[in-house]
Amino acid sequence: MSLQALTYLFVGISFTIYIGIAIWSRAQSTNDFYIAGKGVSPLANGMATAADWMSAASFISMAGLIAFLGKDGSVYLMGWTGGYVLLALLLAPYLRKFGKYTVPDFIGTRYYSKAARLVAIICLIFISFTYVAGQMRGVGIVFSRFLEVDINTGVIIGMCIVFFYAVLGGMKGITYTQVAQYCVLIFAYLVPAIFISLMITNNPIPQLGFGDKVIGSSTYLLDKLDQVSIDLGFNAYTEYSKSSIDIFFITAALMFGTAGLPHVIVRFFTVPKVSDARKSAGYALVFIALLYTTAPAVATFAKINFINSVQEVEYKQAPNWFKNWEDIGLIAWKDKNNDGIINYSKGNALEGVKPKYLDDKEGDYGERITTNSPDFSNSNEIYIDNDIMVLANPEIAQLPNWVIALVAAGALAAALSTAAGLLLVISASISHDLMKKILMPKITEKQELFFARCAAAAAIIIAGLFGIYPPGFVAQVVAFAFGLAASTIFPALFLGIFYKRLNKEGAIAGMISGLIATSSYITYFKFINPQLNVAENWLFGISPEGIGFLGMIMNFVIALIVSNFYSKPPKEIYQMIDEIRKP
Repeated sequence: MSLQALTYLFVGISFTIYIGIAIWSRAQSTNDFYIAGKGVSPLANGMATAADWMSAASFISMAGLIAFLGKDGSVYLMGWTGGYVLLALLLAPYLRKFGKYTVPDFIGTRYYSKAARLVAIICLIFISFTYVAGQMRGVGIVFSRFLEVDINTGVIIGMCIVFFYAVLGGMKGITYTQVAQYCVLIFAYLVPAIFISLMITNNPIPQLGFGDKVIGSSTYLLDKLDQVSIDLGFNAYTEYSKSSIDIFFITAALMFGTAGLPHVIVRFFTVPKVSDARKSAGYALVFIALLYTTAPAVATFAKINFINSVQEVEYKQAPNWFKNWEDIGLIAWKDKNNDGIINYSKGNALEGVKPKYLDDKEGDYGERITTNSPDFSNSNEIYIDNDIMVLANPEIAQLPNWVIALVAAGALAAALSTAAGLLLVISASISHDLMKKILMPKITEKQELFFARCAAAAAIIIAGLFGIYPPGFVAQVVAFAFGLAASTIFPALFLGIFYKRLNKEGAIAGMISGLIATSSYITYFKFINPQLNVAENWLFGISPEGIGFLGMIMNFVIALIVSNFYSKPPKEIYQMIDEIRKP
């Protein structure tokens, strides 16, 4: 069968399964819609949590980042996995014992304040929409390349699928759909990795293969990639190029930001008991580790295969995969020396115009600005989008069509699973925390469920618009998500559980200060003066991606100081904290 036919088959089967599960598990109450009736088994919840966790960023982007950043990319592995451990140990069991629906619910109740709840709602909605934009972009890329449909059509199809099982099934439908999606995405990730590991090193275990010797050579793969990288003008693949303080702060911001992400926290509200929350956290860590320990191998295989496939190849003889991705604007070539030969080396290759997926009408795709202050005097002639490395990897390695189609289905599963979880968080924040707890406290459960479904539908439409009309700042504001979660949500949750004396004034002051400090720093370097976004201009050498950790420290300090100037929380708050902290 052709690649397109296989892709339609695999994607069609997976979508049919998702829709069938949604019909089977339709939500009948707000309890079902928000937290799946607290009836999900630890094993199923572990799989659903892993699928929710491993978004398009994990499936599509992470290995691409590592492929081009080398060892610097390890901050994403350390930050994201470390953040999950923090969440599982410090927050999840206690929030489950609290027994309500949402993160703003905990913050509003713990700090006995509608203002605190409102600040949490604003932060969570912004964080969630930032992530949804990334998921819809991933859906658009997959549909555009593999199903050969217009990217807008692909996004609309994705919207319809998510609309069906998110609005109909709520958390109950999403949970069991995510179990199926985890099975699809992990199989799709591991199969090509095993194939390519065997092809390059003859080792069937990718986690070991990328540290093994190349077939027919006494040279280790990583040593070879180090030398190739140096020859092309890059830093050695296995060495850091960032400063130690920046690596530390980025990793910490990712860790604490990840521990404060709402769509993952809410997963621990769906199990019957606190002990089940701990068990599901353990299961999820195993399921997550399958992909995260494989990602460095996938990155290494993709990078070496990419270089071998295109370097010093005549453009007329470029492989089909190169031309396919060039057609949708995610790879581009500029013949600087007019020799017709592709040259890949360190430097910015291109300047100019919109890629095809942003503007089909002009047909002027391919070339784009790659940095804020581009210098095109270097010899590099290739622009390549990091996000395509996992998707293109099977094509570059010339694997069978069914493997390529499987990867497409896996990428869609990863993007849709996280999109659904994020949309539900937005829905719950609006219907439960904003409408029920602040604006319209007298609404019935039936009315609340109606508002929840309406909010989910509206959120899906907005998310779809992000995919159809992607704003130019989507890639830049990703730093906002982790920075805001670390500097606002995590301290409020952590201190709310482990420091009884913290009152509403301290919590609100801490969240607002963390919000202002982090957002101001990122806005300045990412939007106002991006040309100054270099190490010598950063505060203490900390990049915008890592500033959320400093914002978190500021949140902690201000919250503790302000709390001492105001009265202690009411006695019932002390009793509530004692109750959720009981083993």
